[in-house]
Amino acid sequence: MQINKQWNELKALQLTKPDSVLTMYLNTNPADPDQQGGEWKLQLKNGLNSFENYLKEDKEELKKFQTVREKIEAFISENQKNLKKGVVIIASSDDSFWLAEILQVSVETNFYWQETPVIEQLETIYSQFPKSGIILVQQNKVKTIETELGEVGEIKHFELDIDTEDWRQYAGPHRADASMGKGGRNTQIDQFKKRFKENQKRWYKSLAPSLDKQAKDKQWKQIYLSGEKEEANDLAGYMQKEIEEIMHQNILDREEHYVIEKIIG
Repeated sequence: MQINKQWNELKALQLTKPDSVLTMYLNTNPADPDQQGGEWKLQLKNGLNSFENYLKEDKEELKKFQTVREKIEAFISENQKNLKKGVVIIASSDDSFWLAEILQVSVETNFYWQETPVIEQLETIYSQFPKSGIILVQQNKVKTIETELGEVGEIKHFELDIDTEDWRQYAGPHRADASMGKGGRNTQIDQFKKRFKENQKRWYKSLAPSLDKQAKDKQWKQIYLSGEKEEANDLAGYMQKEIEEIMHQNILDREEHYVIEKIIG
């Protein structure tokens, strides 16, 4: 996300009048009872209008604000159909800084026009939804979802080839029964379950270092793990990285945004 790349610049940003920074947090969450009728549109208009009225005696600063307002309204208009739960925009009137993020997490609507950006709410959101990894386990299939601020990041799939006993990493949705070969399906499924149960701990132990390395390389601040009780507990037990939370439910095949909402909220 752009916030990561601009964070240090954002914290150091300070202008001198008549230049200022507009900081806008806008709640656009359609599931919010207060947003059922798209009330955010009125809140956006009222919030920007309040600065117009406040600055009407200072023509130079008003003109600078109006330039920023045009950029914000253009961004919202262009992205209106893609809005999720919240929008954060931080824009300087001297064109030295522009940040606009559509978020998958809720924000509290607030507007600020001052010499420095107001980032306390953004810092709080980051502390609640840091860069994290979700590990989903389902027998010989493991899926990892990287997430930050509620967004879906990199997705990786691992599948154990029962014949070679190697965990293979691949892209795309998991391939059902990829390692069962040909023959009577029911018989093979029973044999597969039996063999996997007998070797489950050893096979999860062999995968754990790869997951630990991924967490380290990607700098995950938190790790969540979900799967059937015995499978989730076994895999977690072999990992060196601390697990924030273990959930005993099989959701490997569910859509990624659903998984993030279910596990992190």
